Amino acid sequence: MSPEKKPCKVNFNGKELPAYEGQLAIEVARDNGIDVPHYCYHPALGNPGNCRMCVVEVQGAPKPMVSCRLPVNEGMVIRSDSEVARRAQTSSLEFHLVNHPLDCPVCDQSGECGLQDYYMKNGRYESQVRKDKVHKRKRIQAGPHVMLDQERCVMCTRCTRFVDNVSKSHDLGVFQRGHKQFIDVTPGKTLDNPYSGNVVDVCPVGALTDRDFRFKVRVWYLDKTDSVCPGCARGCNISVHTNTKRPWHNGGKRVGRLKPRYNPDVNGYWMCDEGRYGYESVAGLDLDRLGRVMRLSPRQELSWDAALGELAGKLKARGAQTAVAASGMLSNEDWAALKKLSSAAGISRFFFAAEPDQVGEQDELLRRREKVPNLKGAEAAGFKSEGFDALSRDLEAGKLRVLYVVERDLTRVWGDRAKALLSKAELVIFQGPRKTGMADLAHYRLPATAYVEEDGHFTNFEGKVQRYFQALKPLGAARPDWRIFDDLRERLS
Repeated sequence: MSPEKKPCKVNFNGKELPAYEGQLAIEVARDNGIDVPHYCYHPALGNPGNCRMCVVEVQGAPKPMVSCRLPVNEGMVIRSDSEVARRAQTSSLEFHLVNHPLDCPVCDQSGECGLQDYYMKNGRYESQVRKDKVHKRKRIQAGPHVMLDQERCVMCTRCTRFVDNVSKSHDLGVFQRGHKQFIDVTPGKTLDNPYSGNVVDVCPVGALTDRDFRFKVRVWYLDKTDSVCPGCARGCNISVHTNTKRPWHNGGKRVGRLKPRYNPDVNGYWMCDEGRYGYESVAGLDLDRLGRVMRLSPRQELSWDAALGELAGKLKARGAQTAVAASGMLSNEDWAALKKLSSAAGISRFFFAAEPDQVGEQDELLRRREKVPNLKGAEAAGFKSEGFDALSRDLEAGKLRVLYVVERDLTRVWGDRAKALLSKAELVIFQGPRKTGMADLAHYRLPATAYVEEDGHFTNFEGKVQRYFQALKPLGAARPDWRIFDDLRERLS
C-alpha cells in the first residue's frame, strides 16, 4: 500500500480488504488473491476497459461496472462472484467467442489460454449466436520470432500498447473498426524489435505465438523452475520451462523455452529477445556436451579421482606460471571456490573481462553491453581481470606454462591464432558444459554443469545478488564448477 495514499477498507466478495482511496478495484482483488477475469488490463500496460470481462457488481450502482476502471473508496461493497456479476462476465465472454475459431486442439496457447480458462470457470453456456463466423488471416509471420493469427485475437490491445509504450517500436497496430477490427503488422515494418517476444507473453489467447515453440511440446508437460537469465549483466528474472516428461517431444531437447518472471527491481514483466531465444544455447546442450572426463594426450577417459590427482600434481609444480581464463557465467559459489583453489596453488593471474565475444548491444530498457551475468560476482570475490591481449603476449613469450580455461571459448576471442597460442602452453585444461572450439585444443577436458543443472547465485551490474535454481539433472559425469575447484584444492593440500 502506498504511504502517499489515504488508506480505506473495501468489502470485496464478503471480505473486508485493505485498499487506498482511488485504487482500482481489480488491483484490490489481485493484491488479495481474488481472481477477477480480464483480458485488456495489464499492470504495466494500463487499463483501456475495452474487453468488458472484469465486470463486477457494486452495491448502489444501477448496473455492473468494469473493475479495471473502477476506483474504490471507503466502505464500497463489491462482488465479482454474485449471480449478477457472473451473468455479466459470461455475456462478455460469449461476445469474445462469437467469431473465435474452435481450434483449441491445434493451438499452442491451449493449456494456458484465457479463453479456455474463463469458459471452463465462468462459461459453459448454451450459445445464443449463429454458427457462421467472421474469418480473418491466419499464420502470419509477423517477425522472426512471432506468428500472428487474427482470428484468435480478442482485441485486448495489450500487444499494441506494448510496442507503443514499452519497446516504442510501433510495429503493430489496430486496423478497421467494429466487428471488422483486427491487429496487424504496421505497413512497412516487421515485428523484429529487441523485445518482440514479450507480445507473446502478454497475449491472453493464441493470437500471438512463438514461432520456435509452435508444435514442439504441450505446455502441460512442461515443468517450471525459477532462474536468472545469463544473457547479460542485467540478470532478468526468468522461469525455465523444461521438457522431461515427454523426451521424444521438442526434438529431444530438455529445455523448451524461457519466460520472464516478474521482479519490479530488475526487469519488471519483461525480458529481451537475446535472452529469451538464447535458450537454444541451453536447449542444445545435450547435443554438444562434455559428458566424460578426458585426457587427450594420450587420449583416455579417466575417473574424476584419477584426473584431479594428475592435475593436482602438475599444478603444484607450476602454480606460479599458471593463468586462469574464466567466463562471467561462473556463479558466486564458483568464484569463491576458485579463490580458495588459486590461493592453494599460487595462481595470481586471471582473465575474465568481457571481450568482443561477450559484448553486444545496450539500451535504456533492459539490455546491457556485457553479455555475461556475473562479472560483478568475480569482482566481489576479489578477482581482477587482465586483458586477453596480455594473455596472448605472455603465451607467445613462453611466460605461462599452464592455462586453465573455465567455460571460456578462446577460439572466439583469438580466432585463427588460438591453436598456435595454446600450443605454447605445456598444459591446457578446459572445463565447461559444452565442447566449443576449445574441446580438442586442451590436454584435459573436465565436464561441468550448465546453470540450469545447478543451484547458485549471480550478482548483476547493480550489485543485486539473485538466486537461480536447478531445473535439470546433470548429464554424464558433469559436476558444478565450484565442486571441481574444491576437489582439486583438496588434492593440492
